[in-house]
Amino acid sequence: MKVKNSLRSLKSRHPACRVVRRKGRVYVINKVQRRFKARQG
Repeated sequence: MKVKNSLRSLKSRHPACRVVRRKGRVYVINKVQRRFKARQG
């Protein structure tokens, strides 16, 4: 999982990427290609 300051660029890497807020953190998840995971902070 990558830890990045900005997730907007990572969201555009794959059409199935979603930006999700969980427990006060922002995540990028992808159910199709699971390697496109990221967390903000």
